[in-house]
Amino acid sequence: MTDDITQRLSACYTGVIHDVMRAMGLKDFTLPPELRPNFPERTLAGPAFTIDGRVDPNADPHETLLAWTGLLSKAKPGHIWVSQPNDRVVAHMGELSAETLKNKGVLGCIADGYVRDTNFLLAMEFQTWSRGHTPRDIVGYWLPRAFEVDIRIGDVVIAPGDYMIGDRDGLIRVPQARVEEIIGAAETAIATENKVRTAILAGVDPQEAYIRYGKF
Repeated sequence: MTDDITQRLSACYTGVIHDVMRAMGLKDFTLPPELRPNFPERTLAGPAFTIDGRVDPNADPHETLLAWTGLLSKAKPGHIWVSQPNDRVVAHMGELSAETLKNKGVLGCIADGYVRDTNFLLAMEFQTWSRGHTPRDIVGYWLPRAFEVDIRIGDVVIAPGDYMIGDRDGLIRVPQARVEEIIGAAETAIATENKVRTAILAGVDPQEAYIRYGKF
């Protein structure tokens, strides 16, 4: 389940989105490069379903699993699960959770922390961005604090419904209020880049191509 904006954004790439947003004077929209995808060849794009979490080493194991499964049930189809767990110890996505989210129509996961069951995530082709992997789980250790709230990953504040785009180069947050304007400018820039590419391949001097099209 994807909307038109998601489909159009998916056809773009992070380099051109970055350049468009920079030219608009926007700042703090590129997520930390340490976040990497399990399918780098695939673009992930869509609106964010945001999660904020907290560590509680004294949490009751049953309570943590009740809270986690309850959170999974709130995830929105056609969205990306975007989590700030405020933790770099345990995994914040795994096989059964990913199966649940994929079955609900969630497009993928971005976790500013670790994940696990990586072979299963690969087998089910669930696009997952993370800082790494660990077999440790959340049981008796971590609880969700809130969902559909503003979260911060690195220098980037992500509001619920903001759009995310990620490809082999990295991840970018696109503000919901300006997403159509940004996509439109990116589509125009891509068309211009195609003209520059054609000129370069035809032997046009790169500086001449830049002056001719205003893009390089």
